[in-house]
Amino acid sequence: MKKALIIIGLILLASYLVFAVFYFQDKPKDEECIGFEVKLSGDEQEAFVDVRDIEKFVKEKGLNPKGKLLKEINTSKIEDCISSNQLINRTNVYITNGGKVIAEIEERKPILRVISSTGENYYVDNHGKRMPLSNRFVANLPIATGLIKQDFACKELYEFALFLSEDKFWDAQIEQMVVLPNNEVELIPRVGDQVIILGKLDNFEDKLDKLMTFYTKGMNKAGWNKYSVINLKFEKQVVCTKR
Repeated sequence: MKKALIIIGLILLASYLVFAVFYFQDKPKDEECIGFEVKLSGDEQEAFVDVRDIEKFVKEKGLNPKGKLLKEINTSKIEDCISSNQLINRTNVYITNGGKVIAEIEERKPILRVISSTGENYYVDNHGKRMPLSNRFVANLPIATGLIKQDFACKELYEFALFLSEDKFWDAQIEQMVVLPNNEVELIPRVGDQVIILGKLDNFEDKLDKLMTFYTKGMNKAGWNKYSVINLKFEKQVVCTKR
């Protein structure tokens, strides 16, 4: 008996789903759109864009769906309009059963800020792409300074910054990267008053492993302010300069 009820229930559910698909697919969309709303994934207090500015921009482009017939609304055009904002990673625009148009947006995620001596000031996102700054919010990220070409920032520095962002300790410890004219890198830590000479960014993971060993076995015994320079350029050794 119990098995028969389950089978009947599954048949009724399947029948409803088939009915619903054809009903809503063929349902005429002669109703008017009752409103337009932009929703942002994540914390709006730490957002690079203001949803009200996005809504205003869509209206300025003549794409405000409110008051239009639902069947005449081109959600793809609204998506393209919103996605033209270089701070936005993804946009999904859809019409609700209640006759409202919703635009869900996801911002790009920066992992590094570049302040070049040439005057350029921008982020690099988690896909290695240049990303503009926002007038609304400043992200708390490692900063790269010096003579930095965009190609170097979006390749070598990006790979290094991505590694830092995925490691809790190094993400908290490394505050600044100073890029020298030969593309060698020096690090400024948050804890410890030293300059860390990393050198070229090749094998940076091995170099940071050496630094971690030095932190745990050397600095804890000698004290965090004994050395002014920690040099990681040499293979299998850490060379320090005392104050």
